[in-house]
Amino acid sequence: MDHRPSVLVIGAGIVGLCTAWHLARAGADVTVVDRAGPGEGTSSGNAGAISAGSVAPLAMPGVLRDVPKMLLDRKGALTIPTRYWPTAFPWLWKFVLSARPERVEAIAQGLATLLQGAEDRHLEILEAEGAADLISRQGQLYLYRDREHLAKDDAAWELRRRHGLDMRVLNRIELLELEPEVSDRYGIGVFLPQQSHSVNPLRQARVIARGVERMGGAFRRGNATALMTEGHRVTGARIDGEAFAADHTVLAAGAWSAKLLAPLGLHVPLESQRGYHVMLPSPGVMPRRPIIPADRKVFLTPMEEGLRIAGSVEFGGTEAPPSPERSALLLEDLAKVYPQADTREQRPHWMGHRPCLPDSLPVIGPVTAWPGLWCAFGHGHLGLTGSAPTGALLAAALMGPAPNTDLTPFGLERFA
Repeated sequence: MDHRPSVLVIGAGIVGLCTAWHLARAGADVTVVDRAGPGEGTSSGNAGAISAGSVAPLAMPGVLRDVPKMLLDRKGALTIPTRYWPTAFPWLWKFVLSARPERVEAIAQGLATLLQGAEDRHLEILEAEGAADLISRQGQLYLYRDREHLAKDDAAWELRRRHGLDMRVLNRIELLELEPEVSDRYGIGVFLPQQSHSVNPLRQARVIARGVERMGGAFRRGNATALMTEGHRVTGARIDGEAFAADHTVLAAGAWSAKLLAPLGLHVPLESQRGYHVMLPSPGVMPRRPIIPADRKVFLTPMEEGLRIAGSVEFGGTEAPPSPERSALLLEDLAKVYPQADTREQRPHWMGHRPCLPDSLPVIGPVTAWPGLWCAFGHGHLGLTGSAPTGALLAAALMGPAPNTDLTPFGLERFA
């Protein structure tokens, strides 16, 4: 009988789960380790958007002029507490450098390659697990105050359009035909009919985890504290101090991935973009699709358990406690779109850690300097969207047949 390669996947977030699912289907002996249950970390609280057309990086040309506002505006969509400025500055500098026009084009091409057919990749997994109902295909709707407001995002929309995004600019009347309860603050909409969303990201993660187990994979609760090496090869990891050997190790530990790489001399500019959400079980209003007011970059997403208001970007590391004022801002954002919304009943406010790299490209693939080590982290705000495509690509690269997609743009070596 042929040897089944053993693969340890560090991280049971949506990226690690999709990778484990594809590895298990390809015949690997898979074990997934995480401190929490499948999908119970950052993946449980995302905005639910599946946005294959989101190829514009966060750093676009001209971003340098926005950095002072990022540093000083406590109510901005992105904020950096004063205490964290020295830590964040090296990342911000790399972020600004990645906004050069030629680099933006290369990043957009990389994201387009990764995300093409993302919804189909999600459905491939969910249909196999009998849970295709988790994906709602009603599109997404961005809101702008007027044409002048929309013009500020022209470069990003044009970049997305060049990479195949189907987008339709709507006037106020057309906007109301889709979402009749939106406030008169917004007169222009950009409708993306081919984008979709998950109606329950935590249930989706658990469905995929059950699929991994169905195919013979296993889950282990524990903290992966270090990667194990032998002869300049990664041979597994220490889990709560205990050695766990594997033929291959996939690092999908999200915002904590860089800490595990550093002892190997691999230094990656990975930051946690702390994101928040508020869940309203009975808001009195319910859009049919994710609504995104472009002035705040917040997502209002209809889900099985109510309306989720998700967004905000806060730098502050993985150890500091949540900032209650960031959650409060989300309710202010909701009121601008739906002033009539009922916010009396709220689930406990939530914060998670988006693993973000300055060039908006995740790290995917083998680590050349350390055979046996593979990476799948750094997807930022595209974690859900990119998870299923990442899992398929990495599993094919590890197990074969080799994917047609060149993983070089996503290589860790770009930070050498």
